[in-house]
Amino acid sequence: MWLIRVIATRMKKGTYEGDLNIYCHEDLVDTITTICRLTVQGKFFKMIGDRIHLIPVKDGETKCIMGYDVTFFDIHSTKAKQYGFTTILKNGKKFTCAGDEPYNADCHMYVEGSQWLLHEAFCLYGDRDRFQPYEKHHSTVKEASELAESLNIPNLVLWHTEDKNITRRKELYTAEGKEYYHGNLFVPDDGEILSLDR
Repeated sequence: MWLIRVIATRMKKGTYEGDLNIYCHEDLVDTITTICRLTVQGKFFKMIGDRIHLIPVKDGETKCIMGYDVTFFDIHSTKAKQYGFTTILKNGKKFTCAGDEPYNADCHMYVEGSQWLLHEAFCLYGDRDRFQPYEKHHSTVKEASELAESLNIPNLVLWHTEDKNITRRKELYTAEGKEYYHGNLFVPDDGEILSLDR
């Protein structure tokens, strides 16, 4: 909703070029529309269907987005239906986002052979009692790193982390991850740009 509000505002001001396409599983189209109707100003809500498009996708469906064939897949969430995605970059490397929960082995066909994996890692393994990642359906740095190691993923990006020690997060997460993973490990700061040429 915040994304729609911010971009709709920019569209109205003439500072956003083109349309906004939001790809989501089909159940979310009505949910997003309803929440926006209830929370977003009418002048912005009217842009849904005009310059803001909610595009439903199915499990295993591929859409061409900005020149990339992106395949969406059900991550088999234990709390709510949710999709990850995979694509082949212009350099021929496979790039996969496993979604907002720990990797599920039922997604193996989509994750297998990826050169880049984005995986959530809510906290350090030693902080699991403090942050309770499992009850939130998340994993730790150790578990995400062990997974990437077992799948022979050369580049791992850890995201969706707690932010209580943001100044040392990169250092601490990288140190723990390197104990279990021997590829290129990234713990990006907000706004950091990663080169996907590796």
